[in-house]
Amino acid sequence: MLRLRAAPLAALLLFAVAALLGAAGPACSAEFTDAAGRRVILPDRISRILPAERDAEVLLYVLAPDKLAGLERLRSGSAKLPGGTRPPVLRWAPRSTPDSMAASARYFRADLIIDAGPVTPESAAFADAVQQLTGIPYILIDDSFDRTPTVLRTLGTILGVAERAEELQMFAEQALRALRGRLLILPPNRRPHVYYALGSDGLTTALPGSAAGAAIDEAGAINVAAPLGRGTQIRVSREQLLGWDPDIIIAADRGFYNALRRDRAWRALAAVRNKKVYQEPSSPFGWIEDPTGINRLIGLHWLSILFYPGLLQEDLRGTTCDFYNKFYRTRLTNAEVEAIVGPAGAPPPQLPQQFGEPLLGFGATPPPAPTPGIPGMLGTLPGTPPDLPAAADERQALCTIPGVASPITGIITGPGPIPLPAMPGGRRQPTATPPVPPGNYLR
Repeated sequence: MLRLRAAPLAALLLFAVAALLGAAGPACSAEFTDAAGRRVILPDRISRILPAERDAEVLLYVLAPDKLAGLERLRSGSAKLPGGTRPPVLRWAPRSTPDSMAASARYFRADLIIDAGPVTPESAAFADAVQQLTGIPYILIDDSFDRTPTVLRTLGTILGVAERAEELQMFAEQALRALRGRLLILPPNRRPHVYYALGSDGLTTALPGSAAGAAIDEAGAINVAAPLGRGTQIRVSREQLLGWDPDIIIAADRGFYNALRRDRAWRALAAVRNKKVYQEPSSPFGWIEDPTGINRLIGLHWLSILFYPGLLQEDLRGTTCDFYNKFYRTRLTNAEVEAIVGPAGAPPPQLPQQFGEPLLGFGATPPPAPTPGIPGMLGTLPGTPPDLPAAADERQALCTIPGVASPITGIITGPGPIPLPAMPGGRRQPTATPPVPPGNYLR
């Protein structure tokens, strides 16, 4: 909850105008009550924000990347922020202390620290200690699935990007409402039994109730590791996995995904025999984990399709195209989409039966009415001659956002590493590896 301190009426009006116009930051100091009930006074202007962990990093990356004080190296390289600046590469240590976090905040000249994820008394005490050491406001955000729309709206107001936050909030609300409204949770004896394989050998897994296992829980499947407990990740043996014999295996690591498909020793598993082994997409962020933040919205939709293919028939390719365009500000090509969703279990691509009637995607709004006299041909620029062949199935074409025509783009040679998302202004993010001072680790 955001509450202004006592101020003259003029200051109140100035704050309201700034929020409506999407100014660079709040026009006056404000008192913010975070997810732990802590009351924190925000600075007048917020220009450099230090994410305390990766969930917060994704939120900032999606909402206001120009305010990131640093960015962890992504799978396809480091990042370049709008304006050409190269942020330091952040690194997280599992056992940081308030002193090390405070040192990092001072080094990165942060004027706000944001921590997203499960809120506990320990995390609140950690935030209080860092704030006392630095004098820098430190807020805690609960970014669980149910809270996602509220988090987007609230942070958008704080960061002066209310218009963008409202767009993403509406998308998230539509997505969650649609999935829960149509996903018929079957009785336990008819739900798929799923194993989520973590690590290069696939023998680490996430238990129900853990942050990494939340998406599988939410999508209504049975986690085969449930008898081992709740709320954490755990090592298992090869014999345990063979004994569970899951219906579906999702591998986070490419090496284990390949091993399941090629190693004869795994053919005793029903999921392997029935070709129900899938790789979790991970660029630029994971769809289930890595991190357990807002990036999981697309993953929730994907898992629901995998678990209940007879109930949800939406086009995963269109959904992926739409999500990356809205949240990461990048328009993928068909080849790039295929590199993401192919190993994730998407069926072979098929064109809609009639041009101008694309499948609706995850959280998509209804398609606009077609322009009179111009067929709604996918894969072409609006206004192109009616006899120009549609290019929706060409690898070099930009992917099709439901209800939006896709212009033809440059030739690509084939699927490869997914490029980093374009930041505002359309710039791609080249490699950059500025050093981080030794000992300055974030938790």
